[in-house]
Amino acid sequence: MARQKGIIKLKGTIGDITFYKTQDGHLAREKGGIDASRIANDPAFQRTRENGSEFGRAGKAGKILRTALRPLLLNSADGRMVSRLTQAMIRVIQADLVSVRGLRNVIDGEAELLFGFDFNIRGKLGTTLFAPFVATIDRVTGEIKVTLASFIPANMIAAPSGTTHFKIISAGAEIDFEAETYVVDTSETAILPWNGTATAPINQVNTVTPASTKPLFLALGVEFYQEINGQKYPLKNGAFNPLSIAKVDSGV
Repeated sequence: MARQKGIIKLKGTIGDITFYKTQDGHLAREKGGIDASRIANDPAFQRTRENGSEFGRAGKAGKILRTALRPLLLNSADGRMVSRLTQAMIRVIQADLVSVRGLRNVIDGEAELLFGFDFNIRGKLGTTLFAPFVATIDRVTGEIKVTLASFIPANMIAAPSGTTHFKIISAGAEIDFEAETYVVDTSETAILPWNGTATAPINQVNTVTPASTKPLFLALGVEFYQEINGQKYPLKNGAFNPLSIAKVDSGV
């Protein structure tokens, strides 16, 4: 891999060189690799096929979780979140001690490994929200809750420069990774002032299917705002909004 220099940046293929753009800039690399049919059929590439199968399964699992949480992720995700989540899903799949290699999956894996995953690396929940909260998942009733006692925002929320207001957001998600379906419910507070006045207690209840056997997730986050001439605008387009997996119940 080589970095393109100069005023004119290329995209496409010229001869054996492919030019392309990534988040790291304009790059170039030489074409090559092993014939696809050989990888698909040669016994020497059995491990490659197994790894590819599990990588694809991790990608699909990450996509369905992202889709379920999309209402919150619209303002709370960084540019590398997709690849980071896929890597986290690979670790979940690799924790499957039941299935043979190549057939390991999220359901038989360890979904609890997603606990604490931050969707926005530029704003982590653990270094933003210091107010104690209690996260609970009641599988029988389908209630996925988060509660926060009264707190002083200026003391318990580390807000980026320019913040005047904030709100607490959450989502409860029931994910069927095999069928690639989901049930999700979201909650949010009103837009609250970020100052020295204590908030009221916050109690958010997100309801999914009662008695579900599927993995259940609670996502918790904060959105920041700046008030200008009486209007409240998302601060820096949500660049520093944290959102994290705060509770996981992998199912039965």
